[in-house]
Amino acid sequence: MTVALPFIRKSKRLSLQATLTVFIVFVTVLLVCILALNAWHARAEKIRETETATSNMAKALAQHAEDTVGGIDNLLVSMEEMLERDSWNPLQLERMNQFLRQRVTDLPLLHGLFVYDEHGQWVANSQETLRTDLNNADREYFIFHRTHTDSGPHLGPPIRSRSTGDWIITVSRRLEHADGNFAGVVLATINMQYFSAYYKDFDIGKAGAIVLTTDSGTLLVRRPFDEAVIGGDISNGPVYQFYKRQGSSGTAILTANIDRTERIYSYRHLDRYPLLIAVAQSTDEVLESWRNSTMRFAFFSAMVLLLLWLLGARLVHQITVRERAQSELRTARDDLERSNGELAALALLDSLTGLANRRRFDAALDDEFARAMRNQTSLALIMLDVDHFKKYNDRYGHPQGDECLKEISKILKTATARTGDLVARYGGEEFVILLPGTDRAGAAAVAERVRLAIQALNMEHAETPDGIVTASLGIAALIPQRQQNSPQQLVHAADQALYKAKEDGRNQSCISTQASADN
Repeated sequence: MTVALPFIRKSKRLSLQATLTVFIVFVTVLLVCILALNAWHARAEKIRETETATSNMAKALAQHAEDTVGGIDNLLVSMEEMLERDSWNPLQLERMNQFLRQRVTDLPLLHGLFVYDEHGQWVANSQETLRTDLNNADREYFIFHRTHTDSGPHLGPPIRSRSTGDWIITVSRRLEHADGNFAGVVLATINMQYFSAYYKDFDIGKAGAIVLTTDSGTLLVRRPFDEAVIGGDISNGPVYQFYKRQGSSGTAILTANIDRTERIYSYRHLDRYPLLIAVAQSTDEVLESWRNSTMRFAFFSAMVLLLLWLLGARLVHQITVRERAQSELRTARDDLERSNGELAALALLDSLTGLANRRRFDAALDDEFARAMRNQTSLALIMLDVDHFKKYNDRYGHPQGDECLKEISKILKTATARTGDLVARYGGEEFVILLPGTDRAGAAAVAERVRLAIQALNMEHAETPDGIVTASLGIAALIPQRQQNSPQQLVHAADQALYKAKEDGRNQSCISTQASADN
């Protein structure tokens, strides 16, 4: 027995060393796996965020292209109707020249407007001088309309203008004689710089790309601009081929044939016109921050592992891991709570104006209605509508319409100073002001103050009698009675008052006279 005792002690030491060694190896492998898994998930999340961002940009750019081409096509339809209705005598053509010059002046995106007869001769244009020495019968759009009877618009490949030398994109329509035979072409040219300038406002990084192509794969516009590829055929490129396989919209990581750069692409096909827009960010640029943070985290983990091996103490290791895990969990919890709070706040705001949105207004209306019913106090509501706003958008464009709504929102934000009042965007060009503890007279004073402030902006609006932007307002107030009134009655009363203000000539406020709002 005395001989076996040292052997037993040695075996216990070896067993403890083996246990510690196995434990340290196990922890090392586990941490490496966690690091790799976390890095992979972080990479995937970064790519998902970029896919969402590029998808949103593609949607916005597609809408921009849709609106741009749609506005130009509407103008071409008007020109087509005028030319096919009236005779082409010198007086009529001179009037057409004046009309075209005015339209180009009104729409800066236009490079020019042109009318060609069935032989390609210039018969009217938007320039100061009509170039009768030029003939455009050899242009792609002229040949297309001469050989096709399609009545819709045609988007041709980008070309250099013969009159100015600028790169332009053509939108054209076919003219016909009364017997249906080819009579010529009406043409609108868009300065390529218009799209290039708009695309510069999007943050796609240094190696990102924005591409606008036709359905046939002809490259119209590209950021970054490269004259050598403009008008080229990219139908064999990865983005176009992916679009052909997947449908009208999608996202994928692809390598461009033009510069061999791998990018995260999102594309979208326009709803009404044969155009495809694609937005891309360089994979290397997107993952640069991820690589840096992963390297830093890997270095940190290596130091921890080295410390673990040097110390060799399981208890110290457990305490270190536990404390680090608790710190990371607290940070993650705080970040999650902060992110949830930010998302909750954004969900209740209108992105364009910064005012409360319809969801927040509905919730506030229910709360204030219940409070007014309990306390038997008056609750007032003002509904505001910008006069002839659709005509404003049609004349000045949707971006200017958005600026108009922002200016009006600034006035509404300062309309009331009480913390319980709520200003919200109800929808489109309609706004609401909820005034707890306010009767009809008080609400009418607020409404008139707002109306005069909007009028004082003196924003040009050529489609209104006053020549400026104005607003109509409907006012309603009530002291809610249980089982007799509802929030919808208050909204309906204010809406009816707003309708009455419009009916009476707009640019005025009207107080509801409905029985439900007389309390």
